[in-house]
Formats: sequence, C-alpha cells, structure tokens
Amino acid sequence: MRLSISITVLASVLGAALAKPEKIRGVSDPVYHLYLQEYPKDKSTAVLGPESSAEYFNIGGTIQSANTTLYLNVGNDSTSYKTLTFGTTASTKAWGLEGDTIITTQGSTWGRQLNFLVCKLDGNYWQLYLQTGSATPSGKTCSNYQTIHLPCLC
Repeated sequence: MRLSISITVLASVLGAALAKPEKIRGVSDPVYHLYLQEYPKDKSTAVLGPESSAEYFNIGGTIQSANTTLYLNVGNDSTSYKTLTFGTTASTKAWGLEGDTIITTQGSTWGRQLNFLVCKLDGNYWQLYLQTGSATPSGKTCSNYQTIHLPCLC
C-alpha cells in the first residue's frame, strides 16, 4: 500500500514538472546551448539564438510559445529542409518528444524525424529547419544533423 501511494505521488509530481513550459536548445556545435526563439528581425522565422532571449514552450502535438502564444510550424518546401516559422495558428500538430529530444511523430507527413538543419544568420542566430534528407541551401553556412532538446529530464 505504501509503495503504491509513493508511486502515485511520484507520477503526479513528475507529470506536473513535465507539463510546465520549457526552453528548447541545441546540444552540439555550432548551436551548442543556443535556444529556440523568434528571429528579432522578422518575428516569424524560427532560430536558435542567445539564452538571454530564449522563449519557453509547451509541447503536446503542437509547440506553442508561452512568451508570445505563437505556434512552431513546418513549411511546405519542396526541398528536404523544411522552413520552420512561428504563426498564430497551429498548422503543425505532429510534434512530440522522445526523452528530451524534439521529434516529428511517426504518423506525421514527415514521419519520425529528429534531425534539423541550422544556417547562420547575423549575430549569434541560426535559422532552424526540419531536415528530412541531406540537402542544404547553397551559399549559406549550415550545419546538418542537429537535434534540439528540452533541458535534461534526468
């Protein structure tokens, strides 16, 4: 009985902790510890940038900023890299978590994807794309096979 109550309490506490908005970050160079946010120059482009301007996000099918209430959406690009933008409505409802890793879910248009592409913008900002293959934009400094994560859930 005591063990059952402890497991119930622990599950309740963990569920509440995971339900709160969290920052989303890059974990390898060149975007190590840069954080998901709107690009300050256009307010719709999804970028990884400085922690000082990081946003907090709720994840559950959609990814919604707790700061701006905007949703992270995947574009309909014909290339293997799909533009990520913020919008007032959630056109992408396929976001999920695998541990602390952000993915698109298996049943989505893109299948289970966890790789992202980042391309250098000005300052310490990198434009973020969902990567479904290996192509990169020509003429840009980019890094393929990036993953993005919540803070450690350990």
